[in-house]
Amino acid sequence: MLEEFLCLKFSDDVLVESKDWIVEEVPLSIFVNGRHFVTAMVSPAMREEFIIGNLFSERIIGNVQEIESLQIEGNIAKIVVKNPLKILKSKKTIVSGCGGDSSFLDESKLPRIDSDVKICVDDLFKAIKSILNSDLHRATGGVHIVGLFGEKGEICVIEDIGRHNALDKAIGYSLSRDANFKETFVACTGRISSEMALKCAVANIPIIVSKGATTSLAIEIAEKTGLCIIAFARNEKMNVYTNPERVACPL
Repeated sequence: MLEEFLCLKFSDDVLVESKDWIVEEVPLSIFVNGRHFVTAMVSPAMREEFIIGNLFSERIIGNVQEIESLQIEGNIAKIVVKNPLKILKSKKTIVSGCGGDSSFLDESKLPRIDSDVKICVDDLFKAIKSILNSDLHRATGGVHIVGLFGEKGEICVIEDIGRHNALDKAIGYSLSRDANFKETFVACTGRISSEMALKCAVANIPIIVSKGATTSLAIEIAEKTGLCIIAFARNEKMNVYTNPERVACPL
């Protein structure tokens, strides 16, 4: 996950030759049933979990059992799934999370989150503090962090150059361990974009909380799917934008 590079550091009005730790970024080309599905730029760790989570969040598979084989050689992954028509029929909608027209959202095709979970604000703050305790982030400042938490606490904490990648890895890791997503929540460091909201909704994750901001399109998706979006969770403060009934305040 780390590589050391030479650099010039500017300090006290002088440039000094030094070395710095940089987070790795590598391409991963994914082929499903012989067809190129996507080439993603990811951190090299947990690539299998990323593939499983990405195929699930893109609705190519409904569970791990639908994968007949998964092989990774170098930067190429080859997957065979039981239903070959899913990859042929799949039409991926790219959403940037930067605002814009949301008319493409067909409410009838959006998943509806099935969960009555309520999470205490203290547990939400604890989760944010937990994911920030990252040696890799301290060393490089170049990764996003996503944690999945359940009733018993931390399920996994994942680091990646992309917040979407980290969420896919967390979903893939948890799918392989039969996690009950309806009783979980996501804590993350990055912006809650429309794509992050969609991935949570597909996985039936009812709450996402971040120390960062959210976007208007993410809020629209959350309102239509039942996702609770919480942003700016820091310094014992937070903004709850959607479905506040999922948040329990201490007495």
